[in-house]
Amino acid sequence: MNLSMIETRLGNLFKNSREAGKKGLPVLSVTMNSGIVNRETLSRKMAPDLPPEKSLLVRSGDIVYNMMRMWQGAVAVVKQDGLVSPAYVVCRPNGDIDSQFAYYFLKTPAMLHKLKSYSYGITGDRLRLYYKDFAAIPVQIPPLETQKLISGLISTWDEAINQTRKLIFQKKDQKKALMQQLLMGKSRLPGFMKKKGREAHRFFDLPIDWACPSLREIAKERSERNKGNGKATVLSCSKHKGFVESSQYFGKKVFSEDTSNYKIIRRGWFGYPSNHIEEGSIGLVSEHDAGIVSPIYTVFECSEKVVPEYLYAVFKTETFRHIFSISTNSSVDRRGSLRWREFSLIRVPLPGIDEQQAISNVLAEADREIADMERQLKFIEKQKRGLMQKLLTGEVRVKP
Repeated sequence: MNLSMIETRLGNLFKNSREAGKKGLPVLSVTMNSGIVNRETLSRKMAPDLPPEKSLLVRSGDIVYNMMRMWQGAVAVVKQDGLVSPAYVVCRPNGDIDSQFAYYFLKTPAMLHKLKSYSYGITGDRLRLYYKDFAAIPVQIPPLETQKLISGLISTWDEAINQTRKLIFQKKDQKKALMQQLLMGKSRLPGFMKKKGREAHRFFDLPIDWACPSLREIAKERSERNKGNGKATVLSCSKHKGFVESSQYFGKKVFSEDTSNYKIIRRGWFGYPSNHIEEGSIGLVSEHDAGIVSPIYTVFECSEKVVPEYLYAVFKTETFRHIFSISTNSSVDRRGSLRWREFSLIRVPLPGIDEQQAISNVLAEADREIADMERQLKFIEKQKRGLMQKLLTGEVRVKP
């Protein structure tokens, strides 16, 4: 044992608080990655709020965990007084442990493994960690003053991570606004405006020197099959990343051995699952020379009048997600699918080929900037994990 570390059990560091809630306080929820948040900010469907007196009161500095997901890291340190579900466990620290240190400590891989081993349930997805079992877990922690130094150091990295995330969020918002302006011709790049004025169409208005063709005028459906069940990469379309390898996307093989009826899709072609396009699931093949997709996909190729990356950006706007939703709801297909016959009637904004390419280049540069920032975020997060491992296990000592 490291002589500077203190051997104890979690029950000696926390007491289980079952203090009843009070009126006028916000209802809070524990999340896996964002700590504890105001419940009304969550987008997922939630059970109705309980009366305050049937909720648990949490105070600033408390540690709260979801007993069914504690072994996965569903734990948070409370920053403001509030109310939580009685299904949560509220741990009030005594004077021997720093709350922020405890939060970081409980999220380490070694502690998550130990928390899981003390959880009970019939199956893995029903494991629960009750307070009595939480309290029995043996731990080694540094003295309180050292805990505060460690939590302060890690908090500095958290601030850098949060700031980088905010910048990425802002950059993505800026790109969305830029897309709406450029792809609808509300802002024109230098040298492309030939005539002033705009013309109204069903869902949008466009510059009068832009065309607005239907997709059937600029694209053709492709239904080439994987005859002979040839070996090919099976692709799936995701809402945010476009086409990805199916096995990587789902984490397992979800397609059949016989892929002879699958459709071939080539670089520069588009595809979408006919029953999910209203959610924005449409992709452009850009990372593979060719692949195959499920028979439920509609596959099409654009004419030489269209820059594929430009059209893909158009499809990814909120305007077109709305158009896809309306078109699906009005489709004659009773299964809620949008087949090529109806899809090809949709009209799209189309400037000249040079302006399409210029717009695509601007948006691609914005994507590169976002990708650079996301790589920087991953680098900082990796550094933080390494720092936490060394500090929280005592591998690296800090002195008051």
